[in-house]
Amino acid sequence: MVHMERLLHLFAAAPASESITKEPIVPFLILLLVILFVPLLFERFLKVPGLVGLLAAGVVLGPQGLRLLERGAPPMDLLPEIGLVYLMFVAGLEIDMEQFRQTRNRSLTFGSFTFLVPLIVGTAVGLLFFPGKWNASILIGSLFASHTLLAYPIVSRLGVVKNEAVTVTIGATIFTDIGALLVLAVCVAIHQGDFSATRLATLIGSLVIYSVVVLFGFDRAGKEFFKRSGDDQGNQFLFVLLAVFLAAVGAQLIGVEKIVGAFLAGLAVNDAVGEGPVKEKVLFVGSVLFIPIFFVSLGLLIDIPAFIASINSITLTLAIVTGLIVSKFLAAYFAKLIYRYKWNEMLTMWSLSVPQVGATLAATLVGYEAGLLTKEVLNSVIVLLLVTATLGPLVTSRVAPTLIDATQELEPEPVSPYWSTGETTTHPFGVLVPVYNPKTERYLIEMAALLARQAQGRILPLAIAKATAHMDAPQLEVAFKRGDALLENATNLSRELGVEAEPLLRIDDAIAQGISRAAKEQHASLIVMGWGQRTGLRARLFGNVIDSVLWAAHCPVAVSRLLKSPKEFVQILVPVENITPQAVSVLRFVSLLAAANAAHIVLLHVCDRNTTPGRVAWIQSQLSLLVDKLALPDHPEIRVKPHPNVTQAILEVAKECDLVVIRSTRRRTSAGGLTIADTTTQLIGAIACSLIMLGEPQPALQAGVRSEE
Repeated sequence: MVHMERLLHLFAAAPASESITKEPIVPFLILLLVILFVPLLFERFLKVPGLVGLLAAGVVLGPQGLRLLERGAPPMDLLPEIGLVYLMFVAGLEIDMEQFRQTRNRSLTFGSFTFLVPLIVGTAVGLLFFPGKWNASILIGSLFASHTLLAYPIVSRLGVVKNEAVTVTIGATIFTDIGALLVLAVCVAIHQGDFSATRLATLIGSLVIYSVVVLFGFDRAGKEFFKRSGDDQGNQFLFVLLAVFLAAVGAQLIGVEKIVGAFLAGLAVNDAVGEGPVKEKVLFVGSVLFIPIFFVSLGLLIDIPAFIASINSITLTLAIVTGLIVSKFLAAYFAKLIYRYKWNEMLTMWSLSVPQVGATLAATLVGYEAGLLTKEVLNSVIVLLLVTATLGPLVTSRVAPTLIDATQELEPEPVSPYWSTGETTTHPFGVLVPVYNPKTERYLIEMAALLARQAQGRILPLAIAKATAHMDAPQLEVAFKRGDALLENATNLSRELGVEAEPLLRIDDAIAQGISRAAKEQHASLIVMGWGQRTGLRARLFGNVIDSVLWAAHCPVAVSRLLKSPKEFVQILVPVENITPQAVSVLRFVSLLAAANAAHIVLLHVCDRNTTPGRVAWIQSQLSLLVDKLALPDHPEIRVKPHPNVTQAILEVAKECDLVVIRSTRRRTSAGGLTIADTTTQLIGAIACSLIMLGEPQPALQAGVRSEE
């Protein structure tokens, strides 16, 4: 009867949009559909960040649109709060503490500049538009003070993270975020109660004690727990969640906002979590569920008429956007004067510290819900988010490449005759080849054989049988037989090519995990995989084995689309985006393949069409220096091509070649998926010849290998 009454209620005369939102499962279903589809549509077709799509979805589905979602009603009464806490926790967790320790003093100096200057300018803007409201004005100033390292993947891909200006800016994030959150805590506490000097002193004292307890107590407890729990990732994950929400509740108990505790908890457990699988799980849960729901809920707050009105009366919005950009520029300029940074370093510091996303949005929402900030300020901050999230990465992509001159000294030095991954010093060169598609198996084994023979190494053909609950299950036996057949074929091919093969048949819960685990266990130097057939929406919905292996593998992964036998490659094109030591690893791979076939290598760098002849000559000399490091028997042809479109320039040269090898640095998106550079994405769909995309290990893992050697 109870279920019948609920059904009758659902189909009652009330409007469907009103009755459907009272069923908690329906809004949750809508949220899942939004998170799954909307970011993909905005990123792929509109070429704007998926974050904007989540905000837009909140507007469309909220009170100003279809009224399918409503703040305060299940599940929007809890999940956005968890997302807000999770957002600030992740902001603390992803700060590189090791880099921060290297430049702590200079990070503190720049952090002070990029906190105080925007704080003062933002406060002045607040007082200009809200005279006499010091508390709200100071809070507006604190929104200017923090920053989000949106452009970090750009400097990481360029290989300039070790540049002091970049490292200092990354370290400064700790000071700006903590400072902004503490100002928020004080402002909200003053707004909610009677202000007095005693109360303020008590609040600040409580904050100091609380911060020390969280930062040092949670850090020690985390390290001890992880040490005692061993490989129990489930309990480790639960411990991290407990730390987050315990810190959030503790912050509320002393009278400050929970996001302060969440950020401090992220910093506290940073070292304990490290870069292992637990961190991956923590980030995954937040990025695919809680954080997107928070951004959707933020869209529910956007009042379209008020938003349009605030744009029409653009003075406040313009003052906030201009004040932020100018104040961040001044802070970077002051750091330049003190530490004698070059202009390109200063501009990189500025562009890295301009974007306002995580802490700014979180603090704005808290201030708005507390009644300190008006809807006009909320709308202006959303405009600020869109402007700075576009401007910062754009400037970084233009300026950061010029740091390479100052940070890289490409002196010729002896190198190993094959790809050095840290494993090859004690183990023979090994190429792991997952065999799961008979149609592509032959060409993949041929390429692996050419590489292994040239490096006096071995081939490791691998077949994965999906695990079942019972080891005598018929489907497992079928998988074994199929795997044996594929491995026998691979072994025969290897024998024909004169290379030792060590076939592996493995049972694992997931194919991608089985491949990456087997590669580590066998000390493989390289993984060679065939190109996946599923891309775009299907890959997003059902997953992609290649994406998972690229993200998890300890060694480089050569994702190969081979249209003919690798033994027939005569000319190989290698586009080099930037002249860094990282480019050497790609050349090592190509040199192995080319030496096996006596193929000709074309090294291509595409520069801006307005590049001066002197700069072109410098690039040419640096590329020659890279080639000299390898001492190749056949000196590659080096081309430096000024062109307005990088993709088009590469495609023009690719018409002359049999194979194109492109490098791709792996990184996760905010939605939890794997993404590669726009140029790479365009090339994948347009190149007509054979193609290899070379995914390199995560920088953090590489650093870990170096520290152990």
